Amino acid sequence: MKSFVYFLIVFLLVSSCTKEDTPNAPTTDSMYFPSTTSNEWETKSISSLSWNINAVQPLKDFLVQKNTKSFMILVNGRIVMEEYFSGHTAISEWEWNSAGKTLVATTTGIAQQEGFLNINNKASDYLETGWTDMPLIKENLITVRHLLTMTSGIDDTKQLVIKSNLTYIADAGTRWAYGNVFQKLMYVVAQASNQDFETYFNSRLKNKIGMDGFWGNGLIFNIYHSNTRSMARFGLLALNNGKWNNEQILNESFFNESINSSQIINASYGYFWWLNGKTSFMIPGEQTVYQGSLVPNAPVDMYAAMGANDQRIYLIPSKKMVVIRMGDASDPANPNFAVSGFDNELWAKINAVVN
Repeated sequence: MKSFVYFLIVFLLVSSCTKEDTPNAPTTDSMYFPSTTSNEWETKSISSLSWNINAVQPLKDFLVQKNTKSFMILVNGRIVMEEYFSGHTAISEWEWNSAGKTLVATTTGIAQQEGFLNINNKASDYLETGWTDMPLIKENLITVRHLLTMTSGIDDTKQLVIKSNLTYIADAGTRWAYGNVFQKLMYVVAQASNQDFETYFNSRLKNKIGMDGFWGNGLIFNIYHSNTRSMARFGLLALNNGKWNNEQILNESFFNESINSSQIINASYGYFWWLNGKTSFMIPGEQTVYQGSLVPNAPVDMYAAMGANDQRIYLIPSKKMVVIRMGDASDPANPNFAVSGFDNELWAKINAVVN
């Protein structure tokens, strides 16, 4: 009995000392957020995760072969891999292309939670009546949600977003078609908040998570440019359902809507997020519904921001993982707007490392 009491006292003393000596020590499963005011970022070694170190070089070789400029993997917010190629560096900025649509969706959600807009309202409540070249009765069918889900019914064959190109092809909500009319959401947010979009975006999102970058003119719409770590910061926010450290920047209910099927036409599309693990999917430029998962080699719970020339943010909640890829088109002879066969090839290489 005495020995048991002695053991109990020693155990309690050791436990107490451990807690006092390391009050803020993170557990191996804790989520980490980098500082928003410095470039410091915690890392985690591949060996500590028991990943296959022998598969790392083949992954790097593949990335180089596919014209990659930068590649990152975060686990629980910590950098596990950070690679730069072809003269690209940690401070080099690159275009997100359509992966930046998710920035617009997030900013729209923030504007709604602040009471500036309601995504169920008509788009013309925020844009002037006659913002399209459609009959007014058809224009009035288009809500902000239709813009978020690519179901506005506007002709998608004309990608330059000017009034004369915004013509009727179907009633809003009856047709999914990938196009650049999403850009009108930037005007919706600007009009609703009574400030230009970039100013609102910077104060409500960019600055809060320590991103760099800017909205610059692309060939047919404004696109975001940033360094790779800034793309990873946004990925980390998304991995945590709109929360950064202790601040819920985007309410979780809107974020959950964003990463679930937003309509029944293309099950693999949310609010500008592409969704894996669904039973069917559509791709830009087509009206075909393909059976199966968007990226068969990727985890079924993956969702992704996808932009032209294979700009990617992959989120895998089950692995607490963010994967970033920036660069030129993986196949210059076959450039793409978003989804491409590159995703499946890349995930075969990633799986060889992490599984």
